[in-house]
Amino acid sequence: MRWTQSLIPTQKETPSDAQIISHQLMLRAGLIRQLTAGAYDFLPLGLRSLQKAMQIVREEMNAIGAAEVLLPALQPMELWQKTGRDVGYGDNLLKLKDRHGRLIVLGPTHEEVVTELVSAYVSSYKQLPLSVYQIQTKFRDEFRPRFGLLRVREFLMKDAYSFHANVESLNEVYDKFYGAYEKIFTRCGIPFVVVEAESGPIGGSASHEFMAACAAGEDTIVTSDKGNYAANVEKAQTGARPWTFGGEPKGELDKVHTPNLPGIEDVGKFLKVKPKNMLKTLVFRTDAKGPAQSSGVNPAWVVAVVRGDHEVNESKLKQAVAEQFHVGVQPLVDDPAVREKWAIGFVGPDAAIKAADAVLVVDPDAAQGGFWASGANETDYHVKYFNWFRECGDKLADPKKTVVADIRNAVAGDPSPKNDGGKLTASKGIEIGHVFKLGTKYSDALGANYLDDAGQQHPLIMGCYGIGIGRILIAAVESMHDEKGILWPAAIAPFSVVVTPIRYEGEIKAAADKLYEQLNAAGIDTILDDRDARPGFKFADADLIGFPVRLTVGDRGLKEGKIELKRRKAAEPEMVAVDNIIERVREALRA
Repeated sequence: MRWTQSLIPTQKETPSDAQIISHQLMLRAGLIRQLTAGAYDFLPLGLRSLQKAMQIVREEMNAIGAAEVLLPALQPMELWQKTGRDVGYGDNLLKLKDRHGRLIVLGPTHEEVVTELVSAYVSSYKQLPLSVYQIQTKFRDEFRPRFGLLRVREFLMKDAYSFHANVESLNEVYDKFYGAYEKIFTRCGIPFVVVEAESGPIGGSASHEFMAACAAGEDTIVTSDKGNYAANVEKAQTGARPWTFGGEPKGELDKVHTPNLPGIEDVGKFLKVKPKNMLKTLVFRTDAKGPAQSSGVNPAWVVAVVRGDHEVNESKLKQAVAEQFHVGVQPLVDDPAVREKWAIGFVGPDAAIKAADAVLVVDPDAAQGGFWASGANETDYHVKYFNWFRECGDKLADPKKTVVADIRNAVAGDPSPKNDGGKLTASKGIEIGHVFKLGTKYSDALGANYLDDAGQQHPLIMGCYGIGIGRILIAAVESMHDEKGILWPAAIAPFSVVVTPIRYEGEIKAAADKLYEQLNAAGIDTILDDRDARPGFKFADADLIGFPVRLTVGDRGLKEGKIELKRRKAAEPEMVAVDNIIERVREALRA
């Protein structure tokens, strides 16, 4: 490729609306351009990097026996309604109607479609296991697209699906995909960590995320300082945290009028109480259909309590409630029916004790004696000097009414769940890959069955495996850049080498053209900067874009039969004999 024959609109200044470094540098380097909110043009250099990442993904998928397909982006809403994900995805589902009034989904993922496809052709255990994958554009109607390619409405994704007759087969193939992902991100040159994760709207029984460090990332990675535990904050457990409701009251219950204070920080400032000395109380509906019974079965409400500086983890809460009270917990929703029964924003833990149709779930850090401030169970009022035993009584010891469980997000400093003396640390990251064990969630809903060797029908057991191709580029730029620009790993750089003639004329032009042709003939993808521009301007563009190797052709070097080789990551250039340049370039790209 010759520079003058391509479209490479580099920018000197940082765009004002680009907030994270990958967005800034990819715009400045002319890799991408925003068309509208959440939708980006990939320009020639950006597309080359994207295609290189795609090829690595494709090679590793093929290596584990996955067959490539291409499924429609247009999906009938009926499939999503059968699985219930039309509700689960909510407003993120991008919907439209065709001219006949039929409701169509622009696919954010393809579990329904691929299950329908496989069920049409696979009917026997002899056809299993089967793995298929595709690399295709996905659509999600993000409320607030931001951070360049990190949070968009249209993006390129590799999604793969496996189908099995038994769990043992699923586990075996899951491990193959897990290993393939490790190879993919290693080949792409991206630092990553694998963490335990929640399955979210995809569903399933187990999952892992492949995360890349990113200061602006929307995910929090929790790891042990012992190096033996890592999880997404939504999944992260903590080690044992001692608790006791005991302790004498620190004072008489003091009811305080707290109007027009929307958050716990504001309430704390008004009460002159630190958030860690406040009890945050949230009310959840359950899926129980009957009233609470003396056995503790069928509570209509769950009242969850954490310390004021902590956040309730709904996944952990659901697990604790299912284990103790055998009901499901619905997502937190503030609606008129809830407010009719509860003083939302001002609920205290004792409200659950007093309500016959509610149970109380308390995090260990909140289940302590000492000084507490809490909601007063009356709109616009809080209380100081809340005491667990004085306000709640003997019901705290009733396992049919109260349970203490880990129901909050883990934070830095928590004990590791390995219980080996390790402490948890927290950092920000972005998800670049995710693997799920789906089980039979989709095959049950869509009637996708197979016949075993006895002729009996069973639902197909599934796995699901995704990689955000664009996020591979984000992860690379976020983790590898300097004050001059991008430091691409050679495997996914737009070009491995840029040939930069000091002047594109005469002997220099002839030598640069020859070098450019030799490098490409040797299989080294090379761009020739044939612009009529000053050398410093060209060098700055090469550093901004981040070509791993720059070869400078000039008068002085040619007189000595040498070419200047500058590795993007090296401080100084070196002079290399023309006869050795191919071999030295290959060595530099491996470094």
